[in-house]
Amino acid sequence: MDLYGLLRPLFRFMTPEQAHHLSIRVLKSGLVPNLSGPDDPVLATRVWGLPFPNPVGLAAGFDKHCEVVDALFKLGFGFVEAGTVTPRPQPGNPLPRLFRLDEDEAVINRFGFNSKGLAPFIFRLGQRRAAGATGIVGANVGKNKESEDAVEDYAAGVSATCRLADYLVCNISSPNTPGLRALQARAEMETLLSHVIGVRNASMPDPAARTPLLVKVAPDLDDAALADVAEAALATGVDGIIMGNTTLSRPPSLKSPFKDETGGLSGKPLMALSTERLAALYRLVGNRLPIVGVGGIASGADAYAKVRAGASLVQVYSALVFRGPGLVSRIKTDLATRLKADGFASIADAVGADVR
Repeated sequence: MDLYGLLRPLFRFMTPEQAHHLSIRVLKSGLVPNLSGPDDPVLATRVWGLPFPNPVGLAAGFDKHCEVVDALFKLGFGFVEAGTVTPRPQPGNPLPRLFRLDEDEAVINRFGFNSKGLAPFIFRLGQRRAAGATGIVGANVGKNKESEDAVEDYAAGVSATCRLADYLVCNISSPNTPGLRALQARAEMETLLSHVIGVRNASMPDPAARTPLLVKVAPDLDDAALADVAEAALATGVDGIIMGNTTLSRPPSLKSPFKDETGGLSGKPLMALSTERLAALYRLVGNRLPIVGVGGIASGADAYAKVRAGASLVQVYSALVFRGPGLVSRIKTDLATRLKADGFASIADAVGADVR
């Protein structure tokens, strides 16, 4: 039995948040076996000039404080996104704020950007860079709940992390910080992105060396709102879009007694919605902007569906709760098999195949 198999019975006697903290401690301990191994060459891809050994990444939300990114690469991820980090420390919302919907392979959270702040986050990023650590790491930044100037909070996050991370993400789509999703409106989004791009450019004068900047949007956007997002992204010159975040919707198929808890829903029930919205976004931006597909991925088939819907990269998180760390290797193996069976020589060749 592997380490996950030994620990899993313990998780049943813990709250979901306690189980999460235990997972972080185990990763810090160095006891995690190396499951990475060499990736099938068909999975290699280059996005924003960065060489990804495979397109399967870990979404933001697991390693909020950038504590275990290098341990996570042992699970086989092609990239890891840390955060969301806010400029100043904040506790987030009151407990309980994380709910496991076992019957649905889903999770509801209302963390509210609990964060230790930028200082320890950038210290750890700096440590790994100074040590020459490998692996593509993203920094996901947000705003403090009580901040009156959201734009300056995002600017602070971008300024602090742009020279230490391999890519940056402005998270404007969490449903658990009041008013945050209003930043997805076209005018607000253009103002925000124009400013933070200017901050990044001032910090990194050489255009060839600038860290890519992405924006993360919600799967709950309707067609008109999604068109606004696409137009704002193209107008400002942002480098990519992550589709999407957790959803406020509740599919009628949910069975868990926790299904009506307040917060954002993630996991298997989000797959259909997030993939449909991904395809709609790809129709709007095409190959002009890379898209990262997130939401409901629990298999190689799911990851492949995201790629064919327009994702250049994909991210997983909630499915790990139910299927364990070996899921990453299984996704990659199945994804490579499906690409070859359909005659694709690379991930890039398959992007948007069901849409274009």
